[in-house]
Amino acid sequence: MFSEKCLQNQVAVITGGGTGLGKEIAKQYVLQGARVVICSRNPDHLAAGKEEIQSLGGEVLTYQVDVREPKSIEEMKDSIIEQWGRIDILVNNAAGNFIYPAEKLPLKGWKSVIDIVLNGSFYCSQIIGNWMIESNHGGQIINILATYAWTGGPGTIHSACAKAGVLAMTRTLAVEWARYGIRVNAVAPGPFDTEGARQRLWPTQEMQQAITREIPAGRFATPEEVARAILFLSSPYADYITGECLTIDGGAWLGKGIGKVVEHLEDFEKMRMAAKKSKHQS
Repeated sequence: MFSEKCLQNQVAVITGGGTGLGKEIAKQYVLQGARVVICSRNPDHLAAGKEEIQSLGGEVLTYQVDVREPKSIEEMKDSIIEQWGRIDILVNNAAGNFIYPAEKLPLKGWKSVIDIVLNGSFYCSQIIGNWMIESNHGGQIINILATYAWTGGPGTIHSACAKAGVLAMTRTLAVEWARYGIRVNAVAPGPFDTEGARQRLWPTQEMQQAITREIPAGRFATPEEVARAILFLSSPYADYITGECLTIDGGAWLGKGIGKVVEHLEDFEKMRMAAKKSKHQS
C-alpha cells in the first residue's frame, strides 16, 4: 500500500513508545524512513525499545518523560529541535488502564488515569502543536483511544472518561488547527495482545477467550495491524483526513460485545484476583 519510505526524514514523537503498541508504531515509522523519538517514565522500557528499533536500521532518540509534567515535555521538545530541527508527527499513546468497579475505584486511581491520558495528551499536543504553529511547519497528531469512550464498558469509568475527553480534544483541535496545516486524528483499537494489556485486562486464558467470543472477526488484532492504521493516518495518503477516529476492533463495538463479556463485574474481579494470587504463588 505505502510507497517506499513515505515518511522519509520526518521526525515522529511517540509517548509510551518503549513497549507494546508504542514500540510497534515506532518500528512501522522507521520502516517508512522516519526518525523516531520514544519517551516513557520507565528507563528500562526505553533501553529495550531503542535496541529493537535500532536493529531495523532506524534513528531513535529516547527521553524519560512524565507526560503529566509540562516542563519535562518542553525540555524534550527543545532537545529534539536542537538535535533534529523538526517535529512532524506526535502520537499520544501513553496511557494507564486497569479494570475496577466505579464504586470502589480509589480517587488516586481516577486522578492518575485522567492525568496521564487526558491531561498528558493535551500537554503534549499544546507544546508540540505550538512549535508546529510558530514555525509554520504543520504536522500530524494521532491520539490513541478505545471504543468504550463512546459505548461505555464495565470497570472502565476512569479510562472511558479520559479517552472520551481525548476524542473531544481530537475533533476540537482538528477544527482549530487545520488553518495551520496540522491534522489531528484518533485511532480506537479493540483488544490486541501485549504483555501489559494481558497482565492488567485479561490475565487468564478464560478471560481472553470470553472477550474473543464477542468479536465478530473471531480474534484479537495484532499490534502490527493497529500500528499500520496509525501509519496511514500519519502519511501523505491521509492528507485530507482530520478530526476522524478510525476504529480497529474486528466489529466488536457494533454489537457492544466487550460490554457484554462481563455481565457481573464482581465475577471479573474474582477472576482477576485469583489470577493475581496464582501469579504470586508460582
